[in-house]
Amino acid sequence: MLYLDRPAWPWRGRLWSHLISDVSYAELHAFAEALGAPRRGFDRDHYDIPAERFAAAVWLGAREVPSRELVRLLRDAGLRRPKHLVSRQR
Repeated sequence: MLYLDRPAWPWRGRLWSHLISDVSYAELHAFAEALGAPRRGFDRDHYDIPAERFAAAVWLGAREVPSRELVRLLRDAGLRRPKHLVSRQR
């Protein structure tokens, strides 16, 4: 399943959401590609999605959850990659 939080994270004059999978990175990458998100938007264990793509992500099947729930889902799935343990991968 794919999940994202509301666009509330400011960066470069825009608001951003975080998109995750609780299944695999392969599922996450495939969904992001279908959404039109560039691979450079991948940050360790999630994609940064601009507010303009939020509605499309939900329409494609991502479920909106609070930000704290994203972290819990990643941890429970064994897919969490904290900054201090993993070098930045794109």
